[in-house]
Amino acid sequence: MDGTPQLPLPIPAAWQRTLKAPIGCVGVGLHTGRRVSLNLRPADPSHGIVFRRTDLGRDIPARFDRVVDTQFATVLGDERWASARVGTVEHLMAALSALGIDNVLVELDGPEVPVLDGSAAPYVFLLDCAGVTEQSVPRSRIEIRRPVRVSDGDAFAELRPAARGSSGLEMALSIDFTAAAIGRQALSLRLTPDSFRTELARARTFTLAEEVAQLRAAGLAQGGSLDNAVVVDQARILNPGGLRMNDEFARHKLLDAVGDLALAGAPLCGRFIAHRSGHGLNNRLLRALFSDAAAWREMDAAPVPVAA
Repeated sequence: MDGTPQLPLPIPAAWQRTLKAPIGCVGVGLHTGRRVSLNLRPADPSHGIVFRRTDLGRDIPARFDRVVDTQFATVLGDERWASARVGTVEHLMAALSALGIDNVLVELDGPEVPVLDGSAAPYVFLLDCAGVTEQSVPRSRIEIRRPVRVSDGDAFAELRPAARGSSGLEMALSIDFTAAAIGRQALSLRLTPDSFRTELARARTFTLAEEVAQLRAAGLAQGGSLDNAVVVDQARILNPGGLRMNDEFARHKLLDAVGDLALAGAPLCGRFIAHRSGHGLNNRLLRALFSDAAAWREMDAAPVPVAA
C-alpha cells in the first residue's frame, strides 16, 4: 500500500446498524438543477439501503444490479418504470457504507440526490447528528475469494482477496489526467470510519472547464457551480478558495469508488485496486464479481465474545 506500518485491522461491527432518529436536508441536484428534499429514516434489520421516490411512490433498492446509468454519476432505476430513477447516489452511499450503516430508508421528492458541497462531508455531518444504533441481527460481509478484474483500454478495476489475517477493505487508486492541475495522482488506504472522515469525505467532485458547456448543452450539470464542484482549466483551479488538499482529485475518485462498491449490499472484505476507474468500471466490477460464484462468499461477522 503506502509503505507505512500496518496496524491490526479493527474487528468488523458484529451487528447491523441503523439511524437513531430521522434527519433530512434540502438541496439541488448536480445534473438536474432541481430542488430536492431528502429524508433519512431508520429502517428494520435486513432492510438495506432503499431509495423511495415519494413523488412517484416507488422504492429502488441500492444494489449494483439496479444501476441503469454510469456516464456522469451512478444512477439507480426501476426498469419497469423508466421515470423511477435516482441519480448521483454515490456520495451518500459512500458515507453510509464507510460509517457502517446498513439499514436506511432514503426518501426524496425528485430524481437526484442533493449534491450539497460536492463531497460526502455534509452527509457524514447529517449521519452524526442522527446517531447510529445497533440492531439484533448479525451483519453480513462479502469475502473476496479470488481476483476479479474489468478493464477499458488502460483503465481497470480489480478486487482481490484480503491479505492473510485481514478484514475489511483496503483500497488503492491512481488517476492520470492531461490537465496540469491534476496530472498523475495515487492514493491508498484501509477503509475505516476514521480514514473516510479524515482522508476522503471532504474531497469534492470535479470537472474540466472545457467540458462544462458540453455538459450543460446535453442538459447536465444544471445545478453545478464553484460552490459544489472543483473546476479545472488546464493548470488553473477556478474555485476562489482553491483545493481542500493537493490530491483532492484522487481522493474524490476513491470516495466515488467507496459509494459505488457499497452497492454490493454488504461490506466487502478484500482489496480494491484501480487505475483511471470511474462509475462504469466500478459497476462492471461488481457485476463480474457476483456473476462468478467462486469469487465470493457471504459471511456473518461473528459477534465479539463478552468477557465473563
